[in-house]
Amino acid sequence: MIEWALNICFAAVTIAFLITGWRLLRGPELTDRVLAIDTLYINTVALVILLGLRLGSDLLFEAALVIAMLGFVGTVALARYLARGDVIE
Repeated sequence: MIEWALNICFAAVTIAFLITGWRLLRGPELTDRVLAIDTLYINTVALVILLGLRLGSDLLFEAALVIAMLGFVGTVALARYLARGDVIE
C-alpha cells in the first residue's frame, strides 16, 4: 500500500515541477519567476523526502533539511535584492 502512495506522490510532485517550470520560463513578472524558484526548492525537498522514504535512508532527510535552509536563505536574499537593490546593508 505504501508503494502505491509513494508512486502517486512522485507523480504529483513531478506534475508540480512541470507547472512550476512553466511559470519560471513564462512568468510575466520577475516576482513570478522568484516565486517559481522558491516553489522549485519546495518541490525538490519533497522529492528528496519521498526518495528517502522509498530507500529508507536517513541521509536523504538531512539533505532535504540542507536544501530547505539554502532555499530559504536564497529566496530572502533575492527578495531583498529586488526590494532594495542590495542584499547587505
